[in-house]
Amino acid sequence: MFLKSFHFLKFCVFVALVISNAGNSYAQQRVIDSSKSLQAKRLEGTLKIDGVPDDEAWLTAPLATNFIESKPSPNTPEAYETRTEVRILYDDYNIYVSGHCYEKGKEFVQTELVGRDQIGTNDFVGVIFDTYYDKINASGFYVTALGEQFDAKYSNTNGEDESWNSVWISESRLVDDGWTFEMRIPYAALRFSKDGTVWGLNILRRRNKTGQDLFWNPIQPTVNGFINQEGTWEGISNIKPPLRLSFSPYFSTYANHYPYNEAAVQNTTASVNGGMDVKYGIDQNFTLDMTLVPDFGQVQSDRRVDNLGPFEVIYNENRSFFTEGVELFNKGDLFYSRRIGGEPIRKGGAGSNLATNETVIKSPSETKLLNATKISGRNKKGLGLGFFNAVTKPMYATIENDITKERRKEQVSTLTNYNIIVADQTLKNNSSVSLINTSVVRSGSDYDANVSAGLFTLNDKSNNYNLDGKFSVSNLFASEKTITGYQHELSFSKNNGRFNYELGQELTNDKYDINDLGVLFNNDYLDHSVYMGYKWIKPTKLFNNLFLNFYNEVSQRYTDKAFQRFSNNLSFNSQLKNLWKVGAGLGVNSGGKDFYEPREAGKFFQTGSGMQFSSFVSSNRAKKFFADLAVRGSKSDLLNGKTLYIGSGQRYRFNNKFSLGTNFTVNTQRNNLGFVDKDTATKEIIFSKRKRVTSINDLDIKYSFTNKMGITLNARHYWSQVKVNGFYSLQDDGTLKENNTYAKNQNRNINLFNVDMVYTWQFAPGSFINVVWKNAITDFGRDVASGYFKNFGNTFETRQNNNISLKIVYFLDYLDFKKRFAKG
Repeated sequence: MFLKSFHFLKFCVFVALVISNAGNSYAQQRVIDSSKSLQAKRLEGTLKIDGVPDDEAWLTAPLATNFIESKPSPNTPEAYETRTEVRILYDDYNIYVSGHCYEKGKEFVQTELVGRDQIGTNDFVGVIFDTYYDKINASGFYVTALGEQFDAKYSNTNGEDESWNSVWISESRLVDDGWTFEMRIPYAALRFSKDGTVWGLNILRRRNKTGQDLFWNPIQPTVNGFINQEGTWEGISNIKPPLRLSFSPYFSTYANHYPYNEAAVQNTTASVNGGMDVKYGIDQNFTLDMTLVPDFGQVQSDRRVDNLGPFEVIYNENRSFFTEGVELFNKGDLFYSRRIGGEPIRKGGAGSNLATNETVIKSPSETKLLNATKISGRNKKGLGLGFFNAVTKPMYATIENDITKERRKEQVSTLTNYNIIVADQTLKNNSSVSLINTSVVRSGSDYDANVSAGLFTLNDKSNNYNLDGKFSVSNLFASEKTITGYQHELSFSKNNGRFNYELGQELTNDKYDINDLGVLFNNDYLDHSVYMGYKWIKPTKLFNNLFLNFYNEVSQRYTDKAFQRFSNNLSFNSQLKNLWKVGAGLGVNSGGKDFYEPREAGKFFQTGSGMQFSSFVSSNRAKKFFADLAVRGSKSDLLNGKTLYIGSGQRYRFNNKFSLGTNFTVNTQRNNLGFVDKDTATKEIIFSKRKRVTSINDLDIKYSFTNKMGITLNARHYWSQVKVNGFYSLQDDGTLKENNTYAKNQNRNINLFNVDMVYTWQFAPGSFINVVWKNAITDFGRDVASGYFKNFGNTFETRQNNNISLKIVYFLDYLDFKKRFAKG
């Protein structure tokens, strides 16, 4: 099988090279070589930021206009009646941006209040500054037609970081012929060199009713990269980076109720907390971020699931400190921030050290973060440096003697230090090289961990071809020995033109482990892959664009070269003329060896071959009513296993302030095979044949009082039911033999219900008042006779955890405080 796949890969390479020549020819004919320049103009006098650019000072600023469409009709000049006009000024403290987005009438402007850092269905304008003019890194500041903000950082080597937040001022106004806006962006929101007289610049306008993206400097969809297609802002003089120092102290209070109904345990508890985030500009390039005594109690609840697989579930990071400005630390995919403050390393160990008549009555599910620090930035020579450090406190389980009722503490997690150091050097042609080191150091006898990696991404002069690589070494330091592992990833790709492809290889040995601060589901593999894609970006009578994709992968174990899987997938997706989106895919896979489902080293499960299909359709998001539908399925030749997934979402926007959305998914698996137990008597690994039905219902309600105040509610019910229809013993050759003696009840019925209701008010720039109510219910049982509605009703008869909290965060900027003090 492996030889066949190798020959297939060679054939794919040959096809890719042939089609590549045709794609290159097309790209050379279509790409417009255009780089605009806007002259920088210093502000004389003052400006009032009210969304109406009628101050005379704006007339002195050069006009940025004649925008070019990027999608759906690339290279098309904007129409005069819907033209865009933007002006930029600067002084010693700020950059000022204003503009007029013309429409035939205000009713053609797409508007919706969705809260800060949300795009929704809004029309918006954004200005993107590449302050070092390296054509790789940039910062974007966006405002919607109703005055809501969002911002982002960009990197051609690391993508878009939407979690980055800064404090700046903006206002918008709807007018008879469209909408207008004004921005004031303080230099404290940017990092730049005082010697830089030329910045990279681009301006983006989104018209959602027509699905148009229009750029001041043209963006070619067939060209690799976004920042490298910018224009310039020239003639900046006599500005210097300011002292960047800000404080965000917080106060919070919580009340929690859970009906333990036990004499020694309180049902209702309360707490009061206080702490602070600090941001300090060490110099013009580097910034220190610290969180002291952090409080993450108001973050969005995890979307928990019933996990039957061999690998852990990876949840989203919702803590702002770990999502903002972490683009450097995410290089190499070695950092999973949920490890910090995650489950104690010896959570299950407390139960193994029990004396006679002792019981674990309380064990922490997560560790407590004491503090965290980030230092990051990039100098004018393109060298990015990052330093991250976090400390979690020791955690203890409570153990009680059942007879004497005496209690003692058992340590389940020691004082732990997490650290990341990164150096990233940008090179010409949008290339870069990086070094990253992560470490976890624990006090006491627990082991320590370290991972070091080198990365590179190299593009040719024309930016057509890319060579990408990563080499990584892991070390686990225990008292008796050190375990060293190795990994590498290599890929060669063509990224420009209508035809793209990528050839890749990924290898890890059986000792490689990054899971103390990263995520690696399994090691010991050698994978080869081929991707090919072709795109039609010129609108036709039927569609605006069409993308065709093919992916092939072959995997084997690295140590013994045992074959694991061979899979192919062909898919397409398209935007139609009415702005609906459709897509479909078909995949096939061979049978192979699964070394992870048995949960025991040296064992494997012989999987079956099969096929998969998928399809989706979604309507125009700009309409008041939006809906989407996705259908996926698979079939295996092993016991005729089948799956069917149906997902449907709807959202109705009653007006600009109020919207309601629902999402429903159901996933049915028939004749599903998987591990359930290891028989203690016979030492056999037991698999079950089962029917599993998983259903998820979401309700989202949003009401915005103003563009700075709103309330949201999310309710989620997750139901998973597993009914076992037979047991099997895993044989040494990976096959299954029917087992009629194993008799444990392995049926599962689990209900998870969560409500998150959040009121937020931005009462001053960077300052918020949040009131949050959370409700959580977990119901687990073995009864699989009842249906969905019976389960839903029974869930509310289970004990519930209710939590209500108030948190106030106030943003203090040193420069603003200094100005006010001087005036006062």
